[in-house]
Formats: sequence, C-alpha cells, structure tokens
Amino acid sequence: MVPTRSASAADKRRRPARDLIAAVLENMRRNLEPLRYSTLAPSRYVVYLHPAEYRRIESIVPLLQDQTVRALAEELQMLNRPSMVRRYAERVVGWHQPQVESAAGEWHVEFLPDPDGDVVEGAILIDSDLRLPHSPDLGGGRTRRITTVHLDQRVTTRLRTVNDSPSPGARMLARVTHDDDAGHHEFDVVKDSVTIGRGGVTYPVDVRITSSADVSREHARIRRDDQTRRFYLIDLSSLGTTLNGRHVPRGYEEVNGTKRENGMETPLPDAARIGLAKTVFLQFSVVGE
Repeated sequence: MVPTRSASAADKRRRPARDLIAAVLENMRRNLEPLRYSTLAPSRYVVYLHPAEYRRIESIVPLLQDQTVRALAEELQMLNRPSMVRRYAERVVGWHQPQVESAAGEWHVEFLPDPDGDVVEGAILIDSDLRLPHSPDLGGGRTRRITTVHLDQRVTTRLRTVNDSPSPGARMLARVTHDDDAGHHEFDVVKDSVTIGRGGVTYPVDVRITSSADVSREHARIRRDDQTRRFYLIDLSSLGTTLNGRHVPRGYEEVNGTKRENGMETPLPDAARIGLAKTVFLQFSVVGE
C-alpha cells in the first residue's frame, strides 16, 4: 500500500548525517585563533541533537565520529596547502603564513542527545573548545568555548572565555547564598570568575539555580580583579539582573547572530543582594582577607 499522508514537519527537517560533519568543519573554520607563528583551531567538539534525531543515527555514531575526525584532519591539510599567491609571496618577499594546528594536538568529537530540551528537531548545536596559551595576567590557563546553533540556513554563535585555574591557594574570597526550588544553598567563592545560572551541558555554571526559564542558563557572572581585589557583576541574561534592587547594564551584545561580551560590569559592594530576573535572589558577601 502506498502511503497517502504527506511527510511530517520532522521528516522535512531531518538532516543527512553528512550535514553534521559539515557543521563541525564550519565551526572549526569560523573559530580559528591567529597567533604570531601559528593559528589555533578548536580541538574538541561536542555535537548535540534532538533526542529523536539522535536515535535515528545512534547506530552509526562511532563511524560518524571517525569520519568527522578524518574530515577535520583533511580540512587542516587543505588550510595549510599553499596557494599560488602564497607560494609567490614566500618565494619573492619571504612571507610565511602561519600554519593552522589543533590547539590540543589531536581531535576529540562526540555526538550526544540534548538533555536540556534546547535543541529543536532539525537543529545542530555544537559546543567546541579552544585552549588558549597560558596568560600570567589572567592567573592561568584559559579556554574559549564556542557554541554554534545551525537551524535551516541560520547560524548563531556564542563565545565565552573561562579561566580554568582557581585563585592561588584556593582561599575563600566571598560567599554566595540563595534559596531556589531545590532549597537553600551556600557557595564559597575561591576563584576569580564565578558564573551563575540554570546551567546545562553547554552552559557550565558554578552556581546552579533550580528555577523557571526566567533565569537564563548563563545568567550572570561575578568577577574578581586580582590586582585591586574588587568584585564586579556582569549581566549575561535575557530578562535582566539587579543589584540591591537596581538593574545593571547588560554585559553583552548580539552582532550578526553572535553573542559577545561588551565589557560592561558593575562594581559589587562587600555585601549585596543580586536578583536574577526578579525571580531568585542571592546574598553576596566578601570574606575578610
């Protein structure tokens, strides 16, 4: 019997597996980081799919991983292959284009079902990591995390750089307490950057808030300046952050589908009440040094 019903919307949105590989390659090309003597490419990619879409490809995930790693290696070779113009410049003026290399020296690729309900059918969410060189000014290693969402012909990007190292000695610098749907919580601040929000697999946070979607997955950040020992509050949310009842300026801008922090931050007093979307309130207090 020939089925008479038309294809469902989900069928129309279904992507062939090769599109997943193409999306990873695009993520890599979009997020190269030029240095003086080389150019770094993100080395770790976690691809999240709608659970129904993941079930469709689950049996071929190992093969898909292998072919994505192979495609990344081939793309790297292509990026480093000298063009005629580049060969001329190297021969005539002695100019040498920095080689593109994986930031970690090898590729790591995973395909997983989205556990947070953020990825609609037909969309691809890729979370990639680019390990940046050690920076004494920032107190240790840094990782740039790039999240790209591919839906139809649209691609949106979110960039964030995190300090991977806690403050020297991991001494307690401040304390954050709050009540949410899961009860009462206390968090000891022992590093110079603390992210607050509902969190998720692609939104790693230090202070996880159990609340409604009014609180963003990555809602706010508390930053400590190691030189001045002052604390600052950065709003990263959709519905706003308050400090002692007053809204603080938004700490990011969206340009061409990319969410970038703009440097706006608000000094935190030694004792403060931080509001997240007027839904959850945190008490912040500095510990005497």
